[in-house]
Amino acid sequence: MKTLYLTDLDGTLLRPDATLSELSRNALNSVIERGAIFSFATARSYNTAMPLLEGVKLNMPMIVHNGSFIVRQDQTTVYFNGFTAEAGREVFETFLRFGLCPVVYSVIEGRNRMSFLQSESSPAQTEFAVSRMDDKYDKKRVREIFSRSSALDGDVYYFCCVDEENKLRPVYEELKNKNRCFFGRDMYSGEWWLEVMPKSASKAEAAKKLKELLECDKLVAFGDATNDIPMFEVADECYAVENAAEELKRIANGIILSNKEDGVARWLLEHAR
Repeated sequence: MKTLYLTDLDGTLLRPDATLSELSRNALNSVIERGAIFSFATARSYNTAMPLLEGVKLNMPMIVHNGSFIVRQDQTTVYFNGFTAEAGREVFETFLRFGLCPVVYSVIEGRNRMSFLQSESSPAQTEFAVSRMDDKYDKKRVREIFSRSSALDGDVYYFCCVDEENKLRPVYEELKNKNRCFFGRDMYSGEWWLEVMPKSASKAEAAKKLKELLECDKLVAFGDATNDIPMFEVADECYAVENAAEELKRIANGIILSNKEDGVARWLLEHAR
C-alpha cells in the first residue's frame, strides 16, 4: 500500500518562529531516504516555502497557495486552479468599492507574479510586497504596477490584502459566499489579512489530486488550523498537533506533540513507511 504523508507548514511542521528544527530536517530526510512519500500543503507560495525547508531532500510535488497549485521542485506546474476572468474582476472591483487595492497573484507568460500598486497599499501591505522583492528563487516575482488597469494581467488565482480589520471585514462579508476566503491576523506579524481564492480551490481538492497523481492508496494529513479541516475530511488518517485549534482536534484521528516539540517529524520517524 502506497501512503502519501502530507503536512501543513506554519504552526504544524514549522516551529513558532517559522523555522524548521535540525531534528525535523534530519527526521524528514530519514523517512524520505527510506522511501516514504512525503510532501506539504501550505498557504505559502513556492518561493516563500522552499527557503524554510532548505536541506530537506524533497522529491515529490507540493501543494502551495492553499491548493491553487501543485508544483514540482523545478517550479513546473502539475495542477492549477484559478479564477475565470469575470470572477477575478468581480473580486478586484469589490475591494476597490471599499477603498482597498489588493495584491493580485497571477500567471503571466508562464511565470508566477504578484502585482501591487504601492500608491493604494497600506504601509503593512507595502512592507509585505517589498519584502518579497529580494526573492531567492525568483527576483522578478514581485511586479510593481502603476495603475489599476494592469492588476488583472494574466491568469489570476489569488488576492490578498493587508490592512485594518474594520476595513477588511466588509469585503470579507461580501466575498465569502462566492469565494474561498481566509480572514484573520497573521500569526507572525499580527497584521490583519484577507485572502481570496476560487471556491473550487482548496488544500482538500489539491490533496486528492496529488494522491491520484502519485497513485497512492492512502492519505495521512497533519495540521493545526481551521483551514486544514477540509484536508482532514478527505484524508484517510489525520493528526492535529497539540497546539492546533480545538475544531481541528475534534475531527482528528489523534493528537501528536506540538510544533515546538517537532510532533510531525517524530510521528513520521515512528510510523512512516
